[in-house]
Amino acid sequence: MRIGSGYDVHRFAADRKLILCGVEVPSELGLAGHSDADVAVHALMDSLLGALALGDIGMHFPDNDEKYRGADSMELLKHVISLKEFAPWSICNIDITIIAQAPKLSPYRDAMRSALAGVLGIGIDRVSVKFTTTEKLGFTGRKEGIASSASVLLCRRQES
Repeated sequence: MRIGSGYDVHRFAADRKLILCGVEVPSELGLAGHSDADVAVHALMDSLLGALALGDIGMHFPDNDEKYRGADSMELLKHVISLKEFAPWSICNIDITIIAQAPKLSPYRDAMRSALAGVLGIGIDRVSVKFTTTEKLGFTGRKEGIASSASVLLCRRQES
């Protein structure tokens, strides 16, 4: 087995869509970033890359590379799980926590879980997406941005 963890932060920005776990969440503000700034998927990719000892998303998708400007993070996630080093592994489960004071995210939990399960090719029962606030403390509490952490457990694929 392999375990990985990831963490990411993006500040709020005007004139951007708020995309979390591949789902557009209605919001007056989106997140700033070189790609679509899907903070939850970025944390997940870092957890997958970490479990495989392959560095981080900055190494694989540098923010100074124009080909990743505005990139769909779910497409980048597909690339991560297509790496040859991923081949002998399957995802046992993932656990994502999104830290945001606003907007209210719980109505989008099922859509987020479904979107991730679909891209990862795993059952929705292996995908956990949770939300928390920071009780109005720190940058997330001041509604300056959103943070996310992710953990993944990889299991060696069984030979058939």
